[in-house]
Amino acid sequence: MISVGVVGGSGYTGGELIRLLLAHPMVELTAVTSRTLAGSPVCETFQNLRGATDLVFAPVDVESLRRCDLVFFATPNGVAMELVPELLAAGIKVVDLAADFRLKDPAVWQQWYGMPHACPELLDEAIYGLPEVNRAAIPSARLVAAPGCYPTAVTLGLLPVIEAGLAVHGPLIADSKSGVSGAGRNASVDLLFGEVTESFHAYKVFAHRHHPEILQTLATISGRTHELVFVPHLVPMLRGIHATLYLQIDETEQAIRQLYEQRYRDESFVDFLPAGAHPRTRNVRGSNLNQIAVHQQGNQLIVLSVIDNLVKGAAGQAVQCMNLMSGFDESAGLAAVAQLP
Repeated sequence: MISVGVVGGSGYTGGELIRLLLAHPMVELTAVTSRTLAGSPVCETFQNLRGATDLVFAPVDVESLRRCDLVFFATPNGVAMELVPELLAAGIKVVDLAADFRLKDPAVWQQWYGMPHACPELLDEAIYGLPEVNRAAIPSARLVAAPGCYPTAVTLGLLPVIEAGLAVHGPLIADSKSGVSGAGRNASVDLLFGEVTESFHAYKVFAHRHHPEILQTLATISGRTHELVFVPHLVPMLRGIHATLYLQIDETEQAIRQLYEQRYRDESFVDFLPAGAHPRTRNVRGSNLNQIAVHQQGNQLIVLSVIDNLVKGAAGQAVQCMNLMSGFDESAGLAAVAQLP
């Protein structure tokens, strides 16, 4: 049993993290902080948790977090890097769900996030928290940078091809769609029901902060630089990521299917679908599962990759990393099947 705290528990990701941790058999959730909601019961903000917890949002106080064995940060970008060094010095493990420790180059961080990094000396130490890639390194980590939602769906969709070093002709194309919860819980005119419903649009073309994260991850896996066209879209649904990935390759369809089947055969949270299947975001809603299908015509390979952006794309994957860091079964607290309809 470990004691766990959540910093920044008032958003959609924080709420999902609290929900998962309260049901975890090896976790005692002892602290949840919020700058704006300090003093109010957690279950007033997340009424699905009524009867499940009597925790009250606390102000951000490093001293109170010192009683934790591990702390999650579900805060806006730029917050965790101010507090993490002190927690690590106190022997507390950290999983950051924001982007503070994902990028290894502090100059690239500043370029994309508009601020200097507060502790660049920790960037090399931070382990990228994609278990399907870094399972061997995560258990001994003090600091884990949980991946973004788009990078999770895109990377897992491409991983077998990139890892095998197959030749790809032309750019990798990632045509990705997200539900509105991916934008967070803060009020914004662009996210009002009247703005989002019955509409569908691309945004931040060539300007999304997940672009350098995906490129860095693919380069780390393959040892070479890739050309990537990444176009995110907002769709009128609450949660889910659907990444449609386009690659020009030389291998046969049978060889590609065998490659994916072999790579994901033993992965608890990746479901590689039969030939001809088309995954849907509803198939993984509320679960830590990534469903993947491949389709091929000649040299054109299309990979379909879907996740729940709040679970495998955020809170669930962070819990998966916590399990590895704590010596628990990797699937502990994450066994729930998807919610239908």
